[in-house]
Amino acid sequence: MSIQEKIHTQVTENPIVLYMKGTPEMPMCGFSAMVVEILKHAGAAQYLAVNVLDDPEIRQGIKDYAQWPTIPQLYIKGEFIGGCDIVREMYESGELLPLLSSVNS
Repeated sequence: MSIQEKIHTQVTENPIVLYMKGTPEMPMCGFSAMVVEILKHAGAAQYLAVNVLDDPEIRQGIKDYAQWPTIPQLYIKGEFIGGCDIVREMYESGELLPLLSSVNS
């Protein structure tokens, strides 16, 4: 399985996926920590967190997959939502909550 196939499988078989530096319990960058906090405040208790620091292939592969140069990257129901700034803006505007709610419906 290629790295692109592995990433595709992760984002399509899990309702919420966060590619981040570190883990939700121990984020290794401020941007990843902020998205973890937003998800927590938005009530997203369960999601797949992929630590890109554990796998250089995933770290580059996710940038290629989304054609997005930075990490963290959030996916909901297979759709790329964005990085830290976009997730923060969507949370503040109220756009993120309905997307997260749709996962449970």
